[in-house]
Amino acid sequence: MIRRIPWWVGGILMALLLLFAFSTFGADRPIGASTYVPYFAGILFDLDPEKYTYLKEIHGAGSWEGVMLLGALVGAFLTAIFITKSFRVSIVPTAWKKYKNSSVTSRLTWSFVSGFLMIVGARLAGGCTSGHFLSGMTQTAISSMIFGGVVV
Repeated sequence: MIRRIPWWVGGILMALLLLFAFSTFGADRPIGASTYVPYFAGILFDLDPEKYTYLKEIHGAGSWEGVMLLGALVGAFLTAIFITKSFRVSIVPTAWKKYKNSSVTSRLTWSFVSGFLMIVGARLAGGCTSGHFLSGMTQTAISSMIFGGVVV
């Protein structure tokens, strides 16, 4: 049986995370995740920030967003193992089997395509959904509240 955590506990923990992130790394940049993709690509492919000006703009932000994303991954893993006791390895989740098919190739292909489209959309929009939710909602930005209402 999966142990549920009340929604308000998640809200308090998210507020503490934001307080820590802004006070430690500076409040001059909203928290998000999509900026790390071009930042990491710049490191991985040794791209020159002078030639790719966007890499120069995101240098400070990208460095700590990677740590945040790694922390989210480790935190989710530890939560699934120790708190909700719901961890399991599955390439084709139950909902995918129920509503789509049982094909591993189909699951991996559509996951890649949809992930690619999401990151392109996030970069075109100048930010990502986590930036809207994590930063915008906590700052009571009207655009983020509208976005949240549409997504939910």
